[in-house]
Amino acid sequence: MTYDLYHYFEKEIGPFKNLSKLSMDDATKISNQIKKKGDVFASQRNDDYLMIRRELERIARDIFIKKGGKPINAFPHYMTLGACNWLQTWYMEPGIITIDWNEISKQSMSFTYGDLFPTMRYPDEKPYRKQVYTKDEIVKVIDQFGLPQDWNADGDRGPERYIEVQIWDEQMIQKYL
Repeated sequence: MTYDLYHYFEKEIGPFKNLSKLSMDDATKISNQIKKKGDVFASQRNDDYLMIRRELERIARDIFIKKGGKPINAFPHYMTLGACNWLQTWYMEPGIITIDWNEISKQSMSFTYGDLFPTMRYPDEKPYRKQVYTKDEIVKVIDQFGLPQDWNADGDRGPERYIEVQIWDEQMIQKYL
């Protein structure tokens, strides 16, 4: 089985920009600028978003390492496994990059069944909560549960709307920058 990875971004800003790579001060400034725009999904984030995000990324990285992953970056770049049209609504002018998942080393990408935030924080005891998967593992999870964007496209069945892919090596996406 093969999948495409999708990266959604604001065309004006460009692909694979990462708040976590910045200092907390710089990331906060940019986050505040996004909030002032008010017309995009990211403008709704809470003030503690960046601190929570960095902690969840650390946890995901640690779990991935325990499963044999070899992350190079301290923080991941984000993609989805398969298309998720809903994510285009997050941006004023959305851009999309598509990459065959076989172009990315399996030791450089991890997966969560849903966005990292609800996957690690939503308290409903579903078996994929608080889990980070390898490429081999996510195929089995898809066999069991399907793609969230197929069964929950409008989000009325829970917070999982796509499978998130965390890319832990800058070199894997370099040619798309």
